[in-house]
Amino acid sequence: MIKIYGVVSIVAVVLFCGCAQIDPKDTAAKATSVNNEATDARLDIQACEPAWFEKVAQQIITGDGQGHGPDLGSLEWRSVVEFRLGIRGDNDLPELDSDLWCDYIDTHYLK
Repeated sequence: MIKIYGVVSIVAVVLFCGCAQIDPKDTAAKATSVNNEATDARLDIQACEPAWFEKVAQQIITGDGQGHGPDLGSLEWRSVVEFRLGIRGDNDLPELDSDLWCDYIDTHYLK
């Protein structure tokens, strides 16, 4: 008797679950929503701009203390920032010439 109820229960569950309808439009809408959230998150990145370069220069020494050093914000300057932070050559770093690089430095190393 127990076996019959077990089999009936399994058949009922399979039929119930198998009859569930998935609306393709709903699935597409959810995927679009997730993509839009990811895009929105990327809009909040720290841009590479002169004021930000100044902020970095106040926290990370990139010159020799006598006014010599790379031009603020240049690729050479960015490389020196990486060197000072001990992360030069790290494969996880964004490209030096991108806003993503500035955002990475801002997020992980600046106060």
